[in-house]
Amino acid sequence: MGRVAGIDYGTVRIGIAMTDPDQTLASPWENYSRRSEKKDAEFFAQLAREERVTRFVVGLPLYPSGDESEKSREARVFGTWLEKTTGVPVEFFDERYSSKFADELLEPLTAKKRKARRDMLAAYIILTSWLESQPKNRPSTAPNPDSPEIV
Repeated sequence: MGRVAGIDYGTVRIGIAMTDPDQTLASPWENYSRRSEKKDAEFFAQLAREERVTRFVVGLPLYPSGDESEKSREARVFGTWLEKTTGVPVEFFDERYSSKFADELLEPLTAKKRKARRDMLAAYIILTSWLESQPKNRPSTAPNPDSPEIV
């Protein structure tokens, strides 16, 4: 299978989360501070190669109505660049409220600690939501023919 990397796109920092190789669990990975296009390309190519990333899931910040925003257009440009740079397929996933949810979870922490964790936690929320939306991760409602019937 290989790992899936979740991306919370930002112009200054990019939050990254990663699944296990079986793509069943996600974990916050790191915050990457952007440097230059060349250094960013080197970082993401190395990440994809070393972690055996088979897919990037880039969060798409949409308005509550579902319409795209300027940030979602920027995320799409980034995703296109990321796929071209790494050769790894990119999928976009609705990230409405992921940063807000991350902020709520981090509220008890100091401002400095919140800032250090926010983007990778948002990436984790995006990636977890994506994993839950995948058919293999949905609970089956069909009866299992091998299990004994409960009466």
